[in-house]
Amino acid sequence: MKRTLALVALLLAAPAAAQQPIAFPSNDSEITGGAPTRIEALLWRPRVPGARPAIVLMHGCGGLWGPSGRLTPRHREWADWFAAFGFVVVHVDSFRPRGFSEVCVQAQPHSRPGVERARDAYGALAWLQAQPFVDAARIGLMGWSHGGSTTLWTVRDGARARPAGLRHDFAAAVAFYPGCAGPLAWRAGWTTHIPLLVLIGDADDWTPAPPCVALAESAIARGVPLELVLYAGAHHGFDAPA
Repeated sequence: MKRTLALVALLLAAPAAAQQPIAFPSNDSEITGGAPTRIEALLWRPRVPGARPAIVLMHGCGGLWGPSGRLTPRHREWADWFAAFGFVVVHVDSFRPRGFSEVCVQAQPHSRPGVERARDAYGALAWLQAQPFVDAARIGLMGWSHGGSTTLWTVRDGARARPAGLRHDFAAAVAFYPGCAGPLAWRAGWTTHIPLLVLIGDADDWTPAPPCVALAESAIARGVPLELVLYAGAHHGFDAPA
């Protein structure tokens, strides 16, 4: 209880981060065959001096925005939380720049986790690494559901989305309830050199846990720096504020 109260006190006492819209090119010019997609995003910049660690956040299939056009509570809470601890935060919007708002109901051919969205993540990484207020070697990646799958595709060794000659890759990654069912290589040979944390509920009926457990067990047995946390009784979207 004391630890929880101390955390709450720290968050309440932390100076509010300045939030602003930004834009940067995705790393998808090889897909578009011309100019890269101009990705829109939201930046939280904490009011602390020096080059700060940063994190790139990738939304789920419902997009970044709620029905009212406002940032959803989950996305806002996580951004505020990271910023309160001194992280620069970038919430990437992969959908609206491509002309749609969600892919939960209506699948879209230009929002694939391992293709367009992984390239958006690397576009965000490149933008952050060019900013003087960011520590280029300390940038993480975190995603939810569709964005969690994007995280798995982005950090995997041999990812086509990864730019050539990258000096600093993502330092660490977190995938909330990703979809792990996919090519056999995901279960038998999927690997990454980037420390990865996968968080999923064993009662998830949207992105079921067993494929992620199989992926994790196989990867860990091969020495991949992966940790899986399986929450008993938890369903999809268990970190929603409500």
